[in-house]
Amino acid sequence: MLTGFVALYIFMLAAFTGFEIIGRVPSILHTPLMSGSNFVHGIVVVGALFALLNATSITEQVIGFLGVLLGAGNAAGGYVVTERMLQMFKSSDKKKA
Repeated sequence: MLTGFVALYIFMLAAFTGFEIIGRVPSILHTPLMSGSNFVHGIVVVGALFALLNATSITEQVIGFLGVLLGAGNAAGGYVVTERMLQMFKSSDKKKA
C-alpha cells in the first residue's frame, strides 16, 4: 500500500528529476520538448479520467473532475503555445508591389 509519505517522496523525486532534465535542454530543443510534454499531459488526462471514474465519494469526484479539467486545459494550452512558436519560424510571404 502506498502511504502518504511514500507518495510525497515519489512526487519530490519526480519534481527534482524533471527540473534537472528540463534545465539542461538547449533552447533549440524547447519546441520539440513541448510537443512531448503535450503527449505527457494527455496521459495525465487519461489518469485523471480513470481516477474520476473510480471515485466513490463526492470529494474524490471533485478532485477527479478538477484533474481532468486542469489537465485538458494544460494540454490544449501547450498545443496553442507550440503552434505559436512554430509560426515564428515560418517565413513571411509578403510581396512588395
